[in-house]
Amino acid sequence: MHDAILTRPALDARRGLHEALAEAMVASRVDTLSTFAAYEGALPDLRVPPLAELNPPVWELGHIGWFQEYWITRNPERTQGVRADPNAHRSAPRRTGADELYNSSWVPHNSRWQLLLPDAAATRDDLAWQLDDALRLLRQAAPDDAGLYFFRLALLHEDMHHEAALYMARGLGIAIEDPRWQTKPLPAPAPSLAFDGLDWRLGNTPDQGFSFDNELPGCTVELRQFEIDRQAVRWEEYLPFLHAGGYDDPSWWTEAGARWRAAQTSDAPRYLRRAASGWEQWRDGRWGRLDPQEAASHITLYEAEAWCRWAGRRLPTEAEWECAACSAPEAFRWGDVWEWTASPFQPFPGFQSHPYRDYSAPWFDARPVLRGASHCTQSRMRHPRYRNFFLAGRNDVPAGFRSCAR
Repeated sequence: MHDAILTRPALDARRGLHEALAEAMVASRVDTLSTFAAYEGALPDLRVPPLAELNPPVWELGHIGWFQEYWITRNPERTQGVRADPNAHRSAPRRTGADELYNSSWVPHNSRWQLLLPDAAATRDDLAWQLDDALRLLRQAAPDDAGLYFFRLALLHEDMHHEAALYMARGLGIAIEDPRWQTKPLPAPAPSLAFDGLDWRLGNTPDQGFSFDNELPGCTVELRQFEIDRQAVRWEEYLPFLHAGGYDDPSWWTEAGARWRAAQTSDAPRYLRRAASGWEQWRDGRWGRLDPQEAASHITLYEAEAWCRWAGRRLPTEAEWECAACSAPEAFRWGDVWEWTASPFQPFPGFQSHPYRDYSAPWFDARPVLRGASHCTQSRMRHPRYRNFFLAGRNDVPAGFRSCAR
């Protein structure tokens, strides 16, 4: 993959040295706290319902700082990078009992609403010294991939949680004013990109700087000739499926999709409704006119598959998606929505878990891979070989899709 495909923030996150990483860590924390302030403004008591797609906002904030402290400040093997022993004895956290509060590997999701958490002010104080400690150790770190691995991991972990905070805000009706996280209209679709059959090297290689463990060690995939959309499917292309009664026609739905559909009370994607004046969408806590030029978003895998069947198309595999993104970067637009693929989330042959054991290995359960990024994704996280993964029925995530010719 040529470096020109990556933006400077993405390069700095994965290959940058001390100064670039320090700037990114500070910028990430500014965004974390800014978005948390929007929650405080909208939810004075910071209470949210105990749903699988949510976390208590103060728990989220504390977990971000805890993760940074746990894997950097308290990690006796941080200089070993991916070879570090995750079970090496650590010193106690500065906040007594922090592991029992914030370690997501130990704390069941549905128990987080019952925890006696520090208040928002105390949690912000914790984040301040946790970042100061991490930056102090960053200045002392060796300028190589092993020495900087955990700083990059903590940075990107915080960016992931910031994106989650943005899409949780939409479900809670919290307005996010920052223009960076707003959707943008897409142009009218251009003809598909055509690729001849080829062998494609899927995933990353260790010489590319930081990689998440599920991107390694990569594998060669034989691709047949294929044609793929240049951009994500827009509402303009998706809505005719609704008008044609596609949500009520079982012929377009897979067996799993039909079960999901039967459990739904709405005949439209999440955050959409029919009004006398046309389609409206829920955003910033109110209903407003839907822009049909935006990418179809908050779509489940099942809805994407049903549309593809109706349209005589199919979802791309993750190898086809990656091949197109890396081979034709000027013509292949991505980053408007996470994009469902037809590939299950599985390890590449020779996979070895990195020290943060719970990042990938527990989720190799055939849930689908998503590729790309969304309008809520930090620029540092936008990488064409990044593999995202969610359960097929998730529609709180800003996910959509593009299609391939059958």
